Amino acid sequence: MELMLGNEAVARGAWEAGVTVATAYPGTPSTEITEVISAWPEVYSEWSPNEKVALEVAIGASMGGARAICSMKHVGVNVAADPLFTVAYTGVRGGLVIAAADDPGMHSSQNEQDSRYYARSAHIPMLEPADSAECLAYTKRAFELSEAYDTPVFLRLVTRIAHARSLVQPGARQEVPLKPYEKDVGKYVMMPAGARKRHLVVEAREKKFLEDIGSLGLNRIEYADKSVGVVCSGAAYNYVKEALPGVSVLKLGIVYPLDENIIREFAANVETLYVIEELEPYFEDAIKAMGIACSGKDKTGLQGELFARKVGHLFGGEPAVGPLETPDIPGRPPVLCPGCPHRGMFSVLRDMKLTVTADIGCYTLGALPPLNAVDSVVCMGASIGMALGLEKARGRDFGKKTVAVIGDSTFIHSGITGLIDVVYNSGHATVIIADNSTTGMTGHQQNPTTGADIHGRPAPQLNLEKLCEAIGIANVRVVDPYKMKEFRAVVQEELDREGPSVIIARRPCVLLFKEAPTPDVIDQDACIECGACLKVGCPALLKAEDGMRIDDSLCKGCHLCASVCPKGAIKGGKTNG
Repeated sequence: MELMLGNEAVARGAWEAGVTVATAYPGTPSTEITEVISAWPEVYSEWSPNEKVALEVAIGASMGGARAICSMKHVGVNVAADPLFTVAYTGVRGGLVIAAADDPGMHSSQNEQDSRYYARSAHIPMLEPADSAECLAYTKRAFELSEAYDTPVFLRLVTRIAHARSLVQPGARQEVPLKPYEKDVGKYVMMPAGARKRHLVVEAREKKFLEDIGSLGLNRIEYADKSVGVVCSGAAYNYVKEALPGVSVLKLGIVYPLDENIIREFAANVETLYVIEELEPYFEDAIKAMGIACSGKDKTGLQGELFARKVGHLFGGEPAVGPLETPDIPGRPPVLCPGCPHRGMFSVLRDMKLTVTADIGCYTLGALPPLNAVDSVVCMGASIGMALGLEKARGRDFGKKTVAVIGDSTFIHSGITGLIDVVYNSGHATVIIADNSTTGMTGHQQNPTTGADIHGRPAPQLNLEKLCEAIGIANVRVVDPYKMKEFRAVVQEELDREGPSVIIARRPCVLLFKEAPTPDVIDQDACIECGACLKVGCPALLKAEDGMRIDDSLCKGCHLCASVCPKGAIKGGKTNG
């Protein structure tokens, strides 16, 4: 037995199931699935430019007769939705599993969307494990069901399953030979005439799946006190078992399609029926539509995560551990790392009083005090299109005070088409690509701009300057965001220029450097305690009772604080890079 993260167990399950292709775009809480899989040489693994491409590669692998897994976070399913809905029509040749990790409570996401609705809308079966052992077992089962019913299969995780550890019994790898490839236009060419026929196949497939669902063994009833019955799945099952140990439980391992027979059987044998689920009332609405009385969301609400103490408190049981109240402790908002190159960039943009449309990544934190530089964050790639929209709505003068900020990986993911739109529709947007040489927010994965693949092996390195020029950007500037005066001058020049511009703020992520830097120091005699250095928002700087201080254990020697000190009181040591 081994302790494994849920994500590790999914990866192990895919490997044991004989997967030979694994694709993903990194996104918390799903990232570790593909990171772990990439260690096995039997599996081709890649970081794809975005989730749509990742799924298309996996679909191609399945069409070629291989078992394939594609992993993404919940908002990544939006990006992959175009091929997703159509592969439900084409079906599969080799098993195809799509791991979608939801994020109740939005630990690292911009919304709380519920992926179960994608399964229902696309008519794709969805399994949901409740611990790491089930992550492994359900992943293997998902491949079997995919091939048995000629369908992709969703595996739904949530953060508390993906990132929690529990015991798993690893097994041996099943070597699954490639299925023969044969041209099948009716199955894979989704022109309207063919797609209409395949839609009938989807409906027939789902009907057959529902006929068999009771024998698949993934839904189970656990009778105890029949005065109360609870329908639940995934993480919520664990909370119910801990907080309400005496109640009867219907645990749904298949969350789409729903087994109406077992739900009716369970409801008929309990006096009061609750549905305990995170996010949307997906189960609850479906059960009510069957004409079965139940409740749940009136107690749990639609936002945030559940946990055992909350479930116990809301549903009349005793909290399992401690009181519901939490101690009054100081908040710890996320913050850019000491030495982060984005800090200099946002300090300049704030001081220039610009409107900043930003994007998904570390640089999202530029919205927080004391930087306070960001006006909007919507989704991957939105910053560029939104900057163009602001200009078109409010005029060129407003555009001259607006910049779009996007990361190198995010630009590849979703920003290129936005920049093409700026050029094509005669925009004047100034776009800043924050190039930190990695995919930082999710833990330093490679991307097409880094010159290495998922294994760290050399790979063709995308040249951002040439790419932007090829799109039609005549003015492409590269500047070090540590050099704040130079950076400010470049930004102002490009804002004043007619036509679109791209500024590449290039400085590697400070966490990529292994050499310990020499911290900056403060000359206490010269320091006037004006607090100018604090405005860069570095956690290594603090104001103590005896004056301004730099925490040597945090300082990376970037000298940004020194560059804003009006008295030259901060002396720099040796910096990385």
